[in-house]
Amino acid sequence: MKTDIILAGVGGQGILSIAATLGAAAVEKGLYLKQAETHGMSQRGGAVVSHLRIADYPVASDLIPLGSADLILSVEPMESLRYLPFLSAKGCLVSNVVVFENIPNYPEFTRIEEEIRKLPLSVLLNAEEIAREVGNPRGSNMVMLGAASPFLHFTDSEIETGIEIIFGRKGSAVVELNKKAFYAGKAAAVKEK
Repeated sequence: MKTDIILAGVGGQGILSIAATLGAAAVEKGLYLKQAETHGMSQRGGAVVSHLRIADYPVASDLIPLGSADLILSVEPMESLRYLPFLSAKGCLVSNVVVFENIPNYPEFTRIEEEIRKLPLSVLLNAEEIAREVGNPRGSNMVMLGAASPFLHFTDSEIETGIEIIFGRKGSAVVELNKKAFYAGKAAAVKEK
């Protein structure tokens, strides 16, 4: 078993929390993990990307080769397009639809959506709206993790364990809010497919 995941977005959107949650779930499950990340500057809307490689055997490289990512999880729609060359022919793209205009001449969302919909397997959802609906307006990253979970080799309880490890120091209320966001995202993705 191997899963290569590209996590993409803009600084401050919670990409690193998603990576940490998946990493904690992988370690708890006894899997091997390699991760490489590039941090943008959140106050300037810089791009953030993380390559996450999870397997039941030792992983040699932390970078995902072009054309071999099983999943692109993007919390910003245009950032998902930037990493399409990494997606395998059988891979899935899961993206938030909420735009963060961090560059001049940002294209119309309809053009971005059109490109995403050309893919054989994609899920688009409004993670911010779903997070607000479940009472966790800062939990859109966990909504996105939930939306991507049907394409991962983890059970819900294994991801719950990752959430508990990463958010546990913030208290049980924060853990429960993040679990709620995760399950809301999963339900939205199942409905979207």
